[in-house]
Amino acid sequence: MTRMPRFCKPGTFLRIPLVDGSFGYGRVLELPFDAFYEYRTESPDSDLDRIASKPILFRIAVRHLEPNSWESIGRREIEERLTQPIIQFHMEVGPFRRCTIFDSIGNEREASPQECIGLEPSAVWESHGVEERLLDAFMGRPNDSLVRMWKELE
Repeated sequence: MTRMPRFCKPGTFLRIPLVDGSFGYGRVLELPFDAFYEYRTESPDSDLDRIASKPILFRIAVRHLEPNSWESIGRREIEERLTQPIIQFHMEVGPFRRCTIFDSIGNEREASPQECIGLEPSAVWESHGVEERLLDAFMGRPNDSLVRMWKELE
């Protein structure tokens, strides 16, 4: 079993154990971003073709504090669909509640809070938060951390 080294190269596939005993799957993009697949298994899967064929649930910045918690299961060049800019928003705290939409290649613009609804909030997720978010998505329930971030838009 190959555990995830501290700094995996872009394109590395990750198998993520979830608290219910199932597994989710992700992919290292350009640091600090990872992509997470809409794919869950009851037993470990190492078929990179099958994993790569699944839709992406979300692409987010991840801080890997526990390098041995996710398993590296192989690496391939990143497909075109995963190289597209990652779009996020940031909401300023205060009475004006300005929202900024920006992407991972440096574009940004001011926006209304309504324009930010449904976008990925700017945040760096720790591995346990990603695991919770994956399981919540697979179980069809809202993720508490994500809901709190979106409440800023209201």
